[in-house]
Amino acid sequence: PVLSPTTRKVGTMAKTLNRWCPIQDDVEAYIKETLAKRIMIIDGAMGTVIQQYKLQEDDFRASASFAGDDKWNDDKFKDHPKELKGNNDLLSLSRPNVINEIHQRYFAAGADFCETNTFSGTTVAQADYGLEHLVYEINYKSAKLAKMAAQTVEKETGVRKFCAGAIGPTNRTLSISPKVENAAFRNITFKELVTAYKEQVHALVEGGCDLLFVETIFDTLNAKAALFAIDEYYEEYGIKSSQMPIVISGTIVDMSGRTLSGQTTEAFWISVQHAKPLCVGLNCALGPDQMRPFMTRLSNCATCYTHAYPNAGLPNAMGGYDLSPKDMAPKLREWAMDGLVNMVGGCCGTTPDHIKAIADAVADVKPARAIPDHPNHMRLSGLEDLTITPDSVFQNIGERCNVAGSIRFKKLIVANDWGKAAEIAQKQVEDGAQLLDINFDDGMLDGEDCMRKFCNLIATEPEIAKIPMVVDSSKFHITIAGLECLQGKCIVNSISLKVGEEEFKSQAKLIRRYGAAVIVMAFDEEGQAADCEAKVRICQRAYKMLVEECNFNPVDIVFDLNILTICTGLEEHNNYGVDFIKATKIIKDTCPGAKISGGLSNLSFSFRGLEVIREAMHAVFLYHAIKNGMDMAIVNAGNLPIYDDIEPELRAMCEAAVLNTSPDATEKLLDRAEKEKERIAEIKAGGGDLVAKKAAAEWRSAPVKERLIHALLKGIDEFIELDTEEARSDTVSYPAPLNIIEGPLMEGMNTIGDLFGAGKMFLPQVIKSARVMKKAVAYLTPFMEEEKARKLAENPDMLQKKTGCVLMATVKGDVHDIGKNIVGVVLGCNNYNVVDIGVMCPCENILDKAIEVGADVIGLSGLITPSLDEMVTVAKEMQRRNMKVPLLIGGATTSRMHTAVKIEPMYPNAPVMHVLDASRAVAVVSSLLDDDLKDDFSAETRELYEEMREEHYASLEERKFKSLVQARDMQMRVDWKGRTPPKPSFIGKRKYANVPLEDLLPYIDWNPFFAVWQLRGKYPNRGYPRIFDDETVGAEAKKVFDDAQKMLKSIVDGRKLTANGVAAFYPANAVGDDIEVYEDEERTKVLELLCTLRQQELRDEQPEYLAMSDFIAPKDSGVKDYIGLFAVTAGIGMDKLLASYEEKSDDYSKIMAQALGDRLAEAFAEKLHRDVRVAEWGYSAGEEMNPEDMLKVKYQGIRPAPGYPSQPDHTEKDKMWRLLQANDLASIELTESMAMLPAASVSGLYFANPESKYFAVGKIQKDQAVDYAKRKGMDVETAERHLAPMLGYDRA
Repeated sequence: PVLSPTTRKVGTMAKTLNRWCPIQDDVEAYIKETLAKRIMIIDGAMGTVIQQYKLQEDDFRASASFAGDDKWNDDKFKDHPKELKGNNDLLSLSRPNVINEIHQRYFAAGADFCETNTFSGTTVAQADYGLEHLVYEINYKSAKLAKMAAQTVEKETGVRKFCAGAIGPTNRTLSISPKVENAAFRNITFKELVTAYKEQVHALVEGGCDLLFVETIFDTLNAKAALFAIDEYYEEYGIKSSQMPIVISGTIVDMSGRTLSGQTTEAFWISVQHAKPLCVGLNCALGPDQMRPFMTRLSNCATCYTHAYPNAGLPNAMGGYDLSPKDMAPKLREWAMDGLVNMVGGCCGTTPDHIKAIADAVADVKPARAIPDHPNHMRLSGLEDLTITPDSVFQNIGERCNVAGSIRFKKLIVANDWGKAAEIAQKQVEDGAQLLDINFDDGMLDGEDCMRKFCNLIATEPEIAKIPMVVDSSKFHITIAGLECLQGKCIVNSISLKVGEEEFKSQAKLIRRYGAAVIVMAFDEEGQAADCEAKVRICQRAYKMLVEECNFNPVDIVFDLNILTICTGLEEHNNYGVDFIKATKIIKDTCPGAKISGGLSNLSFSFRGLEVIREAMHAVFLYHAIKNGMDMAIVNAGNLPIYDDIEPELRAMCEAAVLNTSPDATEKLLDRAEKEKERIAEIKAGGGDLVAKKAAAEWRSAPVKERLIHALLKGIDEFIELDTEEARSDTVSYPAPLNIIEGPLMEGMNTIGDLFGAGKMFLPQVIKSARVMKKAVAYLTPFMEEEKARKLAENPDMLQKKTGCVLMATVKGDVHDIGKNIVGVVLGCNNYNVVDIGVMCPCENILDKAIEVGADVIGLSGLITPSLDEMVTVAKEMQRRNMKVPLLIGGATTSRMHTAVKIEPMYPNAPVMHVLDASRAVAVVSSLLDDDLKDDFSAETRELYEEMREEHYASLEERKFKSLVQARDMQMRVDWKGRTPPKPSFIGKRKYANVPLEDLLPYIDWNPFFAVWQLRGKYPNRGYPRIFDDETVGAEAKKVFDDAQKMLKSIVDGRKLTANGVAAFYPANAVGDDIEVYEDEERTKVLELLCTLRQQELRDEQPEYLAMSDFIAPKDSGVKDYIGLFAVTAGIGMDKLLASYEEKSDDYSKIMAQALGDRLAEAFAEKLHRDVRVAEWGYSAGEEMNPEDMLKVKYQGIRPAPGYPSQPDHTEKDKMWRLLQANDLASIELTESMAMLPAASVSGLYFANPESKYFAVGKIQKDQAVDYAKRKGMDVETAERHLAPMLGYDRA
């Protein structure tokens, strides 16, 4: 299907596309279809192959004809004043046969896409040669040459080929100043670059391109200009991206993992993803080995297809590339098989031979990369990425770079002191701002010029530019000026409906074209929204318009609901705080994905100059607004008090004012304001702040532990070294410096964590606290080193012992290291060699360093949520490198569940352990490095994590339940008509006293015995007796087994243990979910009511919902049925036996005896069950079964026990004991908590029904819990306490 080159209409506009070949409508669809089947191939380097032709200056000036066109190029370059050699794009005019031949060679080698010879095809780049006027012709004819080559090879091979328009980065950069002395200077503007790119795009499209490649992006802002131009051009000419897809290719310039303009791979992707490319990838600068880690990152985050065309290695001393086709192809094959790429090719140094080798290498590779289905979250970027999820902490938008809100900032701008102004921005970032608001709205300033100058300046300051910017102006053209200077994905602050719907939509679409998110003020044509109803109405209207008409991603919409001033004296203003808080919840509920923000300082404007009151009001307001869903606010990062630290009387006043709970709230705050003014006046008069002095005196007079904790909570570092030294001197309370860290310092940090989690403390405050903690630890470190040296001197043998080397790092994207540092200190104090490589550590740096230092263990730390994904990346790369070093995971955001589900499966080569805190680190590391412990420790953790994974994936399914009535309607149906259940040989109880132990031996299941000793064979040698063949534990298992046989013989021969038991059979019938147990065959007197529980969890294709009562004939069926019970022990005499071993301090024999007692008790239960089946009840009289099949439960009937999955309620044992009289007849007692004594005891019920089977009740609902409590004669609360682990709802 094709679109002919006709006039296309766009609105009222009409533009004609003069294209020599038709546009094909199905390009994107065809590529997607192909990518589902195989890896597609991009061509190699144009320049490298051009060099093979050894062209000279004359070739660049030559006239040429091509394909019957005698006027392809005339003598226009013959007398051109500038040297033209090196301008390879020009060869499309002067040597078209060479360029066409190169394209054909690449297509013939297997390339699906050939890029046009237009890398420098803009007026900007061609200006160096004085050929700006030929840009259209160069691009048009370059595209035509590539398209004609595609048609030729396509005709020869029958394989479809594509012409890709190459759009290079130009030789200018929008993010970097060419003048060292003027960081804000740029030698080109965004608009100039858009114009240049648009001219190139026009010629490439008319020349026959099938898709466009924006490639070799070293400055993302340049790429955004190109994408802006493409989007604008496509709209003007009515071209859809499905007809002419866009491919974006960035360039990571070195092993820092950043573009030349400083962006990380993830930040780069977020900055360009608004263009919705078909494919994104990396090319140039690096060879396959160097590019792989960054390609891995891009592949993990990009929600489109990915590609790579690396160089043929790094340049050698002569500027050439040494990686041959046979060396390069296997590397890219590995990438394809590992699911990193959907398309591959080559860049500098590659030739058609390389492309053929690569195409052959991936020809049989089934596409392994699925496009990630990431949750739709707000993703922003500066030099680094920021993802805001529903679980993210509150986002602080730094407010001090606003001329309207900061007098100091404005003065610096007026004075033209841009450097000092930038320092304010940096201070905001250091104080914890996650975003930075920039505003130059002032009648005396040229806002557009100031915005451009300041954004250009801070773009060159990595410590500022790393976070996303909020471009703030009430004048839309100033906002645009800011967007055109920032390469990351910003937020525009703001637009509103006050300009009318059409202008509002026009602005929103333009913002989206720039790739920014947007703040929408709660204004409309009638004015500002003040009350809750107006805020909700306006925001819902704007949301619908943005999402449905402007195609805005809902998560990129932020509503500023207008934080208006309270306590003004006007009654109608008193509810402004409440209206904001209420509206926040409603809008979050009705506008999915949208965020809520606001300018916090407006709230307290009535008290300007009184910062203590203002900050208290702000903290109280945020505390309540955040609980209702507020996501971010423009604040003075670092100037918010901790909610709980606000003086109680003042906090109560602020609560009353913010929440409008008292009619005199304003008056009380105004009275407080007067006192505050008096206090400030006293300070100015030289009297000092008496209140502050008193508080300081009280704090400084507290015990040292309290002072240390107070300093952490308040972020005060003035006295931390003094107080730390005082604590260190108290050797009674703190015998070692480490005790101070593990004691008051950790206690303080834990309190901070609790406050932060509760929304009573904000990130800037946490950062201040962290600085205090670091200072304290740094002070203690020399003393700990001194103590370590002293211990080594006292015990020189410690030097001889090889200490383990632990490499520690905070993963890429994360700067938090307090926890890691403490772990490092603790490990160091335990004589481990700790190599800490710091924060923001890329995966490859961590692993390369680990290999370099010979690390025995690698520890990864992280605080923020994205760190979790980075840890997964590191684990994958460790597995790919076939490393075998244990991996430890720690940090506030980590968890054992995440480690088990996400990280451990990625690295099966070695143990992966979650370490909760510093106190556990030593035990974990020592176990991993102990030859005797590591295997069992690792295997045990693996099994635990496997169980956790199973639980996790089971819980992922949305829990749905049948009502108890519905579940009972679907109980197991048994046709009882005509059925006569077998009658036991006796009714009542039978005692089994002093059962010969030798009779139990054939029934012993030895598998649990080896688990007691943590001896686990590896498949296929896990079970008894195959465990003896296991190369790792087999010998030890045999030794323990042999020891067990000796002790068992001693026990049996010496009658050291006694085996007693009791069994009982009673007439029984089911009544609903209960089982009535009758005294005799008359069935008139009910001895006990055994209560059972029924499955309620909805399970696919499950025809029945079971309860144990289903296995007994219902009372109303008239069928006479029976139930059995038993309790057995082999533990009588165990206490005496254990005491004899304790006297000898023989722990080994003690554990062995307990293990054998358990085995004998289980064997007794197994033997008795067989006797019941064959004789005592006799329903399987002819049973002939070997012990192995018996242990696999291949017989008829079951013996479930209370406390197990079929009946999880232990309290049912009490009824069993009354029926069995187990205390008197078998000497088995029940404790208060329903545990059996002796411990080596087993009990349960007997069901003979052939349909009976073991099952798990699973979770139950409230209706069953209430019903169950009623049937058992318990109050609901007590029943819920006993059933707690299986409740599928939250208890009130």
